Amino acid sequence: MAGVTDRPFRQLCKQLGAGYAVSEMAASDPRLWASEKTSRRINHDGEMEPRAVQIAGADPQMLANCARFNVERGAQIIDINMGCPVKKVCNSWCGSALLQDEALVASILEAVTGAVDVPVTLKFRTGWDRQHKNALKIAAIAEASGIAMLTLHGRTRADGYAGEAEYDTIAAVKASVGIPVVANGDITSPEKARAVLQATGADAVMVGRAAQGRPWIFREIDHFLRTGSHLPAPLVDEVATLMEEHLLAHYGFYGAYLGVRTARKHIGWYVRSLPGGEAFRRAMNLLEDCDAQLAAVRDFFRAQHAYGERLRYGLADEKLAA
Repeated sequence: MAGVTDRPFRQLCKQLGAGYAVSEMAASDPRLWASEKTSRRINHDGEMEPRAVQIAGADPQMLANCARFNVERGAQIIDINMGCPVKKVCNSWCGSALLQDEALVASILEAVTGAVDVPVTLKFRTGWDRQHKNALKIAAIAEASGIAMLTLHGRTRADGYAGEAEYDTIAAVKASVGIPVVANGDITSPEKARAVLQATGADAVMVGRAAQGRPWIFREIDHFLRTGSHLPAPLVDEVATLMEEHLLAHYGFYGAYLGVRTARKHIGWYVRSLPGGEAFRRAMNLLEDCDAQLAAVRDFFRAQHAYGERLRYGLADEKLAA
């Protein structure tokens, strides 16, 4: 979720019911800490608690120092990334590439948990590939190293995001350890969240891609798990207000030049399945001014009132919308 879960988006998700949101992956190399990208990724000014920073790297001492650095800057939880499947990350022997070296995993986890006095958590996958699945071994190493919580994406590194998530593996990991386990992978609806919790026995679920353009999925899941009933689709006016607040925070965080460009993906996700959404996205991507972009978004949502007071998902087809 690098490039997605920045501070403005995390804050919005927390406001809409997420109990926990983790920062974008921050590099452990101290030479990068002062860079604009890393500084932005570990910026928690005004963020709702708990403040969790995810760190990535392959050197135990470097990761331990990175954890200390981030705790000094206000991190209340350190999350270690051993789940990222992206090639450029794995080629640096980071992310899910680490799952190939269990001794190195142990060294990293022991170094980081020994370096800080805040909870340290681990995000990982079921293994490197289908022939080398070692989630149970990694979970045992993590628990013995003092890791406070596990988040398991139910795919191997080789799977990327293809195929079905392995909820049976998550269930096996949950049954094998005494620390909390969070299930991750393909949780796209309140019903799926309940089904995954039931199938795995996990203590919680983590939502990633399904929150892109739909940050209110967290309150929808929470309500469904508590009541068994669904919340209605959000009001057009509510989402228009949320989007405006999100965009203004986004522009303030990135500045005008980067802000208008990096906001495009978020806007595209918000509108992708709404009437006229695809045509609007194409036109909006040509705008290079924050004020013009914000005005276009306002106009788009005013037009959504033609379809009712609540958002009408599934009407993205121009002919159907007409």
